[in-house]
Amino acid sequence: MSDEPQIVERGYRIVHIDAWLVVIDKAWGILSVPGIGPEKADCIALRVGEDIAGARIVHRLDRDTSGLMVLARDAVTHRKLSMQFEARSVRKRYFACVSGHPALDRGTIDLPIAKDFAHAPRQKIDHAHGRPSVTDYEVIARLDAPLRARLHLYPRTGRSHQLRLHLLTIGHPILGDDLYAPDSVRAMSPRLCLHADQLAFTHPATGEELSCDCPATF
Repeated sequence: MSDEPQIVERGYRIVHIDAWLVVIDKAWGILSVPGIGPEKADCIALRVGEDIAGARIVHRLDRDTSGLMVLARDAVTHRKLSMQFEARSVRKRYFACVSGHPALDRGTIDLPIAKDFAHAPRQKIDHAHGRPSVTDYEVIARLDAPLRARLHLYPRTGRSHQLRLHLLTIGHPILGDDLYAPDSVRAMSPRLCLHADQLAFTHPATGEELSCDCPATF
């Protein structure tokens, strides 16, 4: 099967596969795991599980975020990969296009995040009750007409909507973000311009580093 039909028909493309795990490039617009209600039952976990024996979710990407995900093919591999995510030893990088030009070429956003129960499913910055949330960023291109920038993002924590909310809070919402961006920025792209383009971890079976790259297409 060619790469493109995998993305179009099943919502993902296989980047790496072996006897223990599979790394995929998830398309934007599809849930990682089932949501609430039968209309949200379809998801990447279900589709990959149907296609690849034993495949099970280890971590998630937001519905509208595309890019790299690793799924385990057995219980032992799942436990070992989950432990790496919990220990924050998995190295993740995201690519984003944002509105405006950040003042600094690189920096760290350290702002606690909590659920915004009054505006679900949104999150909010909450210094009193939020969980610690940290994102490092670097600017890789500054573009004009309209004013926007391309960034690499390195989340140290994995809170829901962390990258979207952190960038919004420093004044640079992600293009196409239908939850947080103002209408003018939302209209700058038909999709959320956020993509998980690098993923590296210790292979649970071989002990060697497995590093995968998947450039964004926007």
